[in-house]
Amino acid sequence: MVSFDVVSLFIRVPSVESLNLVSKHFSEDTLALFRHVLTTTYFFFGGQFYKQTDSVAMDSPLSRIIANFFMEDFKERAIQQATHKPLCWFWYVEDTFVIWPHGPQKPIDASDDSFWDQFWSENVTNVQDIFTLVPAPEIRALREEAPSNLATLCYKAVEKLVKAVDNSCRTHHEQQTVLNCVRLLTRVLPYIFEDPDWRGFFWSTLPGQSQDEAAVQSMPLAQSLITAICDLLFCPDFTVAANRKSGPDKAEDLQAIDSCEYIWEAGVGFAHSPPHCPAHDSNRTELLKLLLTCFSETMYQPPVDIHVAPNRWIQYFTCAENRHALPMFTSLLNTVCAYDPVGLGVPYNHLLFSDSVEPLVDTALQILIVTLDHDTSGSAPEGEEAAVPDNLFINYLSRIHRDEDFQFVLRGFTKLLNNPLVQTYLPNSTKKVQFHQELLVFFWKMCDYNKKFLYYVLKSSDVLEILVPILYHLNDSRADQSRVGLMHIGVFILLLLSGERNFGVRLNKPYTATIPMDIPVFTGTHADLLITVFHKIITTGHQRLQPLFDCLLTILVNVSPYLKTLSMVASTKLLHLLEAFSTPWFLFSSPTNHHLVFFLLEIFNNIIQYQFDGNSNLVYTIIRKRQVFHSLANLPCDYGTIAKSLTKRTRRHLPSTTSTENIGELPSMEGSRPALPAEPGTLKATLPDTPGIVTRSATVSDTPGIVTRTATLPATTGIVTRNATSIRLTEAHSLAQGSSIGPAAGMVGPGGQWIPTSDWVNSWKTKLPLQTIMRLLQVLVPQVEKICIDKGLTDESEILKFLQHGTLVGLLPVPHPILIRKYQANSGTTTWFRTYMWGVIYLRNVDPPIWYDTDVKLFEIQRV
Repeated sequence: MVSFDVVSLFIRVPSVESLNLVSKHFSEDTLALFRHVLTTTYFFFGGQFYKQTDSVAMDSPLSRIIANFFMEDFKERAIQQATHKPLCWFWYVEDTFVIWPHGPQKPIDASDDSFWDQFWSENVTNVQDIFTLVPAPEIRALREEAPSNLATLCYKAVEKLVKAVDNSCRTHHEQQTVLNCVRLLTRVLPYIFEDPDWRGFFWSTLPGQSQDEAAVQSMPLAQSLITAICDLLFCPDFTVAANRKSGPDKAEDLQAIDSCEYIWEAGVGFAHSPPHCPAHDSNRTELLKLLLTCFSETMYQPPVDIHVAPNRWIQYFTCAENRHALPMFTSLLNTVCAYDPVGLGVPYNHLLFSDSVEPLVDTALQILIVTLDHDTSGSAPEGEEAAVPDNLFINYLSRIHRDEDFQFVLRGFTKLLNNPLVQTYLPNSTKKVQFHQELLVFFWKMCDYNKKFLYYVLKSSDVLEILVPILYHLNDSRADQSRVGLMHIGVFILLLLSGERNFGVRLNKPYTATIPMDIPVFTGTHADLLITVFHKIITTGHQRLQPLFDCLLTILVNVSPYLKTLSMVASTKLLHLLEAFSTPWFLFSSPTNHHLVFFLLEIFNNIIQYQFDGNSNLVYTIIRKRQVFHSLANLPCDYGTIAKSLTKRTRRHLPSTTSTENIGELPSMEGSRPALPAEPGTLKATLPDTPGIVTRSATVSDTPGIVTRTATLPATTGIVTRNATSIRLTEAHSLAQGSSIGPAAGMVGPGGQWIPTSDWVNSWKTKLPLQTIMRLLQVLVPQVEKICIDKGLTDESEILKFLQHGTLVGLLPVPHPILIRKYQANSGTTTWFRTYMWGVIYLRNVDPPIWYDTDVKLFEIQRV
């Protein structure tokens, strides 16, 4: 062991060498500024001012940064040139501690406590120190060159946690030791997971351990670690407030404690509100970070493997062997749902006081979605009833049934999801949370596992408090390729909700909020908001969103039979979409583009057949745009016209603004801003392909006249998310979507390019559902033209008034059954959600950067 200490490091760093290092990272102009700041300063001594002419400028704010540059370079050169590579290199400012073996590296005995205790010394007081003192190359070198020492290090750290539990973790010294062991394991575990040969280490006997010793210690190290963490998460005076039933001087036995009495927050299943302590919040957060790191073994497996072998860490944490499973689940759920980022509402309070609860809520939410994603009971043969989930977290979530509990959970969702939308007169005066993506995943899981909660949400107008923030995020993210994953989860949730009749009915509630979105100002309902935002996504969104068009229109189809009064703005948007999608070049350019026209025609038919009376705006717009429908009915099918249409097109993308025949340019909503393009990132991750959902044949639902069908989700080849660190994931999309609307037959040209044929066009053109609309035009157009001529009407409001009092009873074809396309999960979407979820967690955990620069297999990370 060798210890180095640099005297007066900050002012004695060699200036020339340091500036040479800086020049590798900055431009010449910046380098000149560095040189000036580092070499120029004045100081006052003996009543006079003096100019410093030697060494680095005293008290320069850059001295520490330059010293770090120099010491990092010194470390790398020293290690590269060393004949014997150091076993460990711990460096903190000017102090360097090196374990330098001479000759072959020998295993260090586990009983040498004086050596191992250095790793959880009280001198280290925060997690950033651990990540600085234990760099990645040293962990990998230890893993490859001294595996027995790495194994012993992990074993001793877990042993310390177990002993702390045995002693009830009473003293400050024990608590600091526990925190440092937790930080060290959080740092080391990802590098154990990235090596397949080490992945089973925590679940088997230690290297070099005899069978007799293994028999004595029957519990795998992983189970000992999980058990110790759970015990410590309900440790009085460390992570929870003490319950002094046994007297102030007697500590409770953590292994026998009833942790249900120490649930962290009032809410579901627990009425008592415990006292709040920031130190307890901080300690809980660090322990939960270690739990999350344990669960992250999934990130180091390819997508094809994650269904083969379950995550044993999550399996043990959520099984009946963990006696803390129920209070742990309840504590996590209540902590998330009870959190109020605004607090007392004092402006700028988040800038004046640190919030110890937000990091806890952030990590608790990530633990929840990770554990709820681990469902090993969903593979029951078709026709058989699914077994009770082995995962107790899923079991507990599915069994919540009291209305007051649903109200508490739903209020938590709406409060947190709407937090970024809160408008104040004072800019940035309220705290904005950043975990909306995790919240959306959690909401998805809640609705998926607890149908009673889904129906509770849908039976009240509170579902609109979920809808509006989702639409806000969809609109805000539409042009940012780094947030395509957020777009997917938002659309999937809306597809799930749209499969229920109550959602469509609730959309008729007037929309009066003032959310800052760059959409036209309108007076109308939440249905108008939904249509307007979807139109914006389709016409001005990123090109990678094109696979979502089917989903967006499926949502509108599902709700269309219940929309009572569409505004003129929304009506015009729908007709504009039909106008854009029905152009010959667009219809002929892809084997699936005609599906979009079918969806739009189905929307119009549903509204005309079931909600004609209140939708004079839409009827008027259809009459004005009747040429679009006539053109569709007379779409040319000969090959010459098809080829001519394809060669005449000048651009591949849809128009981004409404035509002049539609309503003119409308002002955007107050406070809105256009969606921003993707910011340049430092990381790029592309995820593997996941299959789309296969459409099933229609089956009659319980509701007469309503047919349900499984919805087809797009095939996605990745997720996209972003956070403020410019670390980002990007993706490429596939347009391989399934549908039941017409075959995708055609010719294959040179290079495998698909070419439309006359037979292909005829195969779906004859199925276009135009009868209802054509009958409407046949009846109403002559009437409208007649009153315009007879009364000299030029004001559209008069025509609308006429249409409002008109009727088509007995004139239209017999109403068709309402077709509802419901979402149904499969292994493809399960893989997508898991990959997206871990991608978000990877990006959000940058302080400390737990998984940064490790060999992740679930998605690809590339430097850009």
